[in-house]
This record gives sequence, structure tokens and C-alpha cells, in this order.
Amino acid sequence: QVQLLESGGGSVQSGGSLRLACAASGRTAWTNVMGWFRQAPGKEREFVAAIRWSDSSVAYADSVKGRFIISRDNNKNTVYLKMNSPKPDDTAVYYCAADRFGSSSNFRGDYWGQGTQVTVSS
Repeated sequence: QVQLLESGGGSVQSGGSLRLACAASGRTAWTNVMGWFRQAPGKEREFVAAIRWSDSSVAYADSVKGRFIISRDNNKNTVYLKMNSPKPDDTAVYYCAADRFGSSSNFRGDYWGQGTQVTVSS
């Protein structure tokens, strides 16, 4: 199976920056696409960003496009989410996820991490 371990969550002021990391272990060959979802209190889980290992193609939610940057380190089997100019609306639990097949644009999450809290204060 696949294990995903997130790190880097915490509190940040609006306009600052924060970087999340997610390290994959186990059957890493099954992590063709990796990315992030988030869930704010009282809201449904929503897609944030995804990246495909094979061609580095990326996809972003409209709400974070131009502010967040997803990247990956193949050698470390790790995906990163750089949150630039976060807003209070970005406050949520951020979940790392991975898909065995597919593309970054139809990312759905076959495997999940435990989540990391991000709190953005104004």
C-alpha cells in the first residue's frame, strides 16, 4: 500500500507564506499523481492542486491559482505546496492524496494522508 505523511502545517498571517510537504512511502510506484485537498469547518472537502510525476503536468483550483505552487522531488518521493499570500479563507485541514492512474486534472485521491491543519489569520 501507500503511506502519505504530511508536514509543514501551522499558523500563518495573511499575506505571508507557508510550505506543506507530503512524503510518500510504501508502493511509491502507485503514486503517479500526487496533490492536495482541503476541508474547512462545515464545508465539503475540495480539490486544491495536483501534479503528475511522469510529465510534471499540474492543475490548480481557481481559488488558489496564482497564489499556490505545487512541486515535487522525485528523489524524495515528496510533493510540496507553497502557499503564497494565503487568506483567512484558506484556513482548513489540508490532506495529501495520491492516485495510481490518471492525470492532475481529474485527480480524485486513491490514497490519503492524515491531514495537517493550516490556519490563516488576518
